[in-house]
Amino acid sequence: MGADKAALRIGGQTLLARAVALLEPLTASVQVSIRAGQATDDLRGQYAVLVDPPDVQGPAAALLAAWMHDARSAWLVLACDMPGLDRGALEALVAARDPARGGTAWHGAGGDWPEPLCAIWEPATLARLAEVARAAGNGALSPRAVLAAANPLLLDPARPAALASINTPADLHSYLEQMHGHEP
Repeated sequence: MGADKAALRIGGQTLLARAVALLEPLTASVQVSIRAGQATDDLRGQYAVLVDPPDVQGPAAALLAAWMHDARSAWLVLACDMPGLDRGALEALVAARDPARGGTAWHGAGGDWPEPLCAIWEPATLARLAEVARAAGNGALSPRAVLAAANPLLLDPARPAALASINTPADLHSYLEQMHGHEP
């Protein structure tokens, strides 16, 4: 993206503030995952934070930070760069949760794979992710593959485009054009 995605503003609100606001009515508390270098960041400092383990990179680090904070709880996870999601989609995810499964997630783009960053991760699946992380060392770690192997309940999103991540300036431009009818 070339910029801090959490600080991007859409409709006058940062993506991080929007994600937290969506989660607050659905959970007992909201925790924002940060890298150690973001501990003094003004934007993230407004929220309760969990510091990612230093030996894991990317989204897996956030998931492991949650698990290390409370290994007995299921975690409703939401990446802040999915501005197309709305409260109704998250409520549907929570309502469909089956704790007997490894997680509850939306079908990701293109088929049978779960979208791991808008999902409910059950404790045993997060423990499995930790095991895979230990075995991988600094190697590649795929939360999607771990969740997919955990027999998750997969839901069909009402609007598949709602799960689109904003990863580039072109993605942001496209999102604003499609969802808001104007350019950034």
